[in-house]
Amino acid sequence: MNMYEIKSTHLLRKLMKDYFTGFEHAGKIAWCTSVGPAELLRSFGFEVYFPENHGALLGATRQAGDYISSTVNLGYSGDICSYLTSDIGAYLNKRTPLQDHYGMPGIPKPDLIVYNTNQCREVQDWFNYYAKEFQCPAIGIFPPRHVDEVTDAQIMDVSEQFKAMIPACEKASGQAFDIDHFRDTLRLSREATELWKDVLATAKNSPAPISFFDATIHMGPIVVLRGTQVAIDYYKTLWNELIENVRYKTGVVPVESSRIFWDGMPIWGKLRTLSNLFIQNNSVVVASTYCNSWVFDAFDERDPFVSSAKAYTEIFINRSENAKMNMLKQMADEFRIDGMIFHDAKTCFNNSNTRFGLPLRFYKEFGIPVLVIEGDLCDLRFYSEGQTTTKIETFIEQLESQKIVNEYHG
Repeated sequence: MNMYEIKSTHLLRKLMKDYFTGFEHAGKIAWCTSVGPAELLRSFGFEVYFPENHGALLGATRQAGDYISSTVNLGYSGDICSYLTSDIGAYLNKRTPLQDHYGMPGIPKPDLIVYNTNQCREVQDWFNYYAKEFQCPAIGIFPPRHVDEVTDAQIMDVSEQFKAMIPACEKASGQAFDIDHFRDTLRLSREATELWKDVLATAKNSPAPISFFDATIHMGPIVVLRGTQVAIDYYKTLWNELIENVRYKTGVVPVESSRIFWDGMPIWGKLRTLSNLFIQNNSVVVASTYCNSWVFDAFDERDPFVSSAKAYTEIFINRSENAKMNMLKQMADEFRIDGMIFHDAKTCFNNSNTRFGLPLRFYKEFGIPVLVIEGDLCDLRFYSEGQTTTKIETFIEQLESQKIVNEYHG
């Protein structure tokens, strides 16, 4: 087995521990969706907690299955977002991986809850459940969904919704809005997101020094620590390590038989298993729509409201099928992709791009082979290990055969 290791992981573990344990001594706490207005909240001095990140933690520790039924018993459907059902279920059972990992008594209690429906409608119902539980104000941003090109009128609409949050933020934080604090926080976010983009871009090299499975772990700071110097410092360290590996041609596998793109959610409870599967077949998943969703090119502290609105509205998950096709093709070209895997996550309708024929259209239009696998982000009842392993190994073999044919005729 290849023993390639990203050494910065040790630093990441400490950083994430400090982030979570910091809530015990925090002043004011705001909850926020993962692709939500964290910068605005931080400018008011809130420490920011992300329930979706907690959902991923429940999936990665394989605890989600223990709690989903509790939420179903509350009247929620078992086929809605398993982040939601596992997170609320864990709350009902007074359990969290934060207890085991960091000795925390439970999840941090919010003074304010903020969500953005740019990813899905579930966050609205999910966060409003907690608003009732904690007797806490909840405010939402409702951008246009499934858009082709994001228009100036749409950006202005979302920008005004950002501004409309200010009174609630002032009241919950006890601080007056300061535009300069907002600019500073957005600048820190912009620097971090540019570094995160550079980190992901190292996988354009062969052998790639980071895979999709590594990136899902190392994306922690860009999700939960956007708007802080800590995130910037971490990604500088990680990028320097990866660039050094590129220089010495050290990668996830020494010689890549195929370079693959992953579309859709990670299967959190199977990251290690799937990572090893690709390594055993000398194949690397070099890029993904998921990890790229925290690259916010539009951030500009000179116009913080408009640029935030633009960045958070033009994300991949919020776009039309046509826009997604073009974005996928651009990434396939940049990362020199041989094949594309689409994960049909059974409880994540919004981030599964297999429901309306996109994979087949993509293959017909661009000639890049595609594979659809079925599973879920947290609920492993929807995932068949044997079937998935067979499908992926067969797909990799087909890609290798196609390369040999192409080289023969080339």
